[in-house]
Amino acid sequence: MAAMPFLLLILLLLLPLLWVVLLPLSLWQRYRYGRARRLARGWVLLINAWGLLLSVAVFLVATAVSLVWWPDSLMHAGLGLALGAALGVAGVGLTRWEVAPQGVFYQPNAWLVLALLVVVAARIALGFFQLARYWQSDASPALAAWAGHGSLVGVAGLLLGYYLAYAWGVKWRVARLDRLRGRAAP
Repeated sequence: MAAMPFLLLILLLLLPLLWVVLLPLSLWQRYRYGRARRLARGWVLLINAWGLLLSVAVFLVATAVSLVWWPDSLMHAGLGLALGAALGVAGVGLTRWEVAPQGVFYQPNAWLVLALLVVVAARIALGFFQLARYWQSDASPALAAWAGHGSLVGVAGLLLGYYLAYAWGVKWRVARLDRLRGRAAP
């Protein structure tokens, strides 16, 4: 029985190591899925678009609440959402479209997917860098200004803005292509 807490402690110590090992794999899988060719199903696009709209609303409410602790968080969120929406519109334009008898297929631009993945990876790396700096207690105020909570909220806004604009753009484009094919879009 005395060995059980020791085994639990070893397991708890291995979980962060497992996360560090699996993080690059999950980022690679995200890139592979992000640039894959997909069949556009109307109901999936509908749920995705409305779900993202709800996510952005919750994000903005949570960011507004966080104004108590981080005064510029709403500004960073708004800038991230605006830049992300612009990237999302560009992403719809850069997407490869294919109309086939089975339906409309689309394939997101691999370079844009990679760029967004690099932003996520850079923000994760910056978080580890911040952790090391704060642990050493020599974090500078300049570092906290450009790499603090504002950049975290900004990156979240960028990703949400991109996926929101991309989801609604894909939904609109698929409906348009379905009309041109002569089939009513759901």
